Amino acid sequence: MSPSERSRPAPALRIGTRGSPLALAQAREVAARLLAAHPALAERPPEVVAIRTTGDRITDRPLAEVGGKGLFTKEIEEALLDGRVDMAVHSMKDMPTVLPDGLVIDCLLPREDPRDALILPPPAGPGGGVVLDGVPQGAVVGTSSLRRRALLLHRRPDLKVVDFRGNVDTRLAKLRDGVAQATFLAMAGLNRLQRHGIGEQPLPPEEMLPAVAQGAIGIERRQDDDAVAALLAPLSDPHCALCVAVERAFLAELDGSCRTPIAGHAELIGEPAGAGGVSEAGAKDGSAFRIRFRGGIASPDGAQAFFAEESAAAADAAAMAVAMARRLLAQAGPGFLAG
Repeated sequence: MSPSERSRPAPALRIGTRGSPLALAQAREVAARLLAAHPALAERPPEVVAIRTTGDRITDRPLAEVGGKGLFTKEIEEALLDGRVDMAVHSMKDMPTVLPDGLVIDCLLPREDPRDALILPPPAGPGGGVVLDGVPQGAVVGTSSLRRRALLLHRRPDLKVVDFRGNVDTRLAKLRDGVAQATFLAMAGLNRLQRHGIGEQPLPPEEMLPAVAQGAIGIERRQDDDAVAALLAPLSDPHCALCVAVERAFLAELDGSCRTPIAGHAELIGEPAGAGGVSEAGAKDGSAFRIRFRGGIASPDGAQAFFAEESAAAADAAAMAVAMARRLLAQAGPGFLAG
């Protein structure tokens, strides 16, 4: 190696992401956390590389018709595999349950608010204690999410649901234009973009069970890239990782995609599992605690929906979620999700 090569600064880390305002905000959060954990990176700060995905290009029809979740990740993962980026930042709710060979997600940031928000600008109907009761009788609600559509119609079959895609500003513009009277956004996205005061009303999980891994940011890397693994290790939140692993185990058992209305949410609860004292490590990584998991499946038209809730020690929670998925499928009957 020549003297000039030895003195050349290391290349900046390249962070791949979609180009939407929310995706860019999430990637910048990862960059900021990397700089906080590794001050030496300030000499060559991480670069955010926006990559347009197939899902971003298709705006004229529901994604369930053209391929599902992988539409938001394919091009980013290709850039990761061929070395154009060093890591990729994803909303975990968009991730398929099986990753391409050679890639891994073993770093999840602390989770944001996992709830959905009903966006219902005034005047709203009388809601009382149930948020969805505030939607006027027979109103038009816009959403591109099959889960939200199914769960909404299960509770409010009087409503009309229309396909509604786009970022926060696009959806708000559609509301102003009268395309629909209400829509849904994720509270996590609103918080990360610091967008509030738009008529948002958070929906409790009992009223609208969130998407699997909603509110969680995952960082994907090449499996053999030990240097990037070491940089990401301090950023990973073990509590989020535990809960998301349980939710994705449920989803994987159901073979979930954008074509199937599936919901699930896990959270650490109560006192640590077992008796006696809890080690500092067990409290920190969540392994000593219990996890409560709520899961649900619904028919696309919302006519039928099946839900369950259980808790288990952290070590047993993924198996609990898999068993729950099987029981819900048995209750629903053969071919339920495909219908």
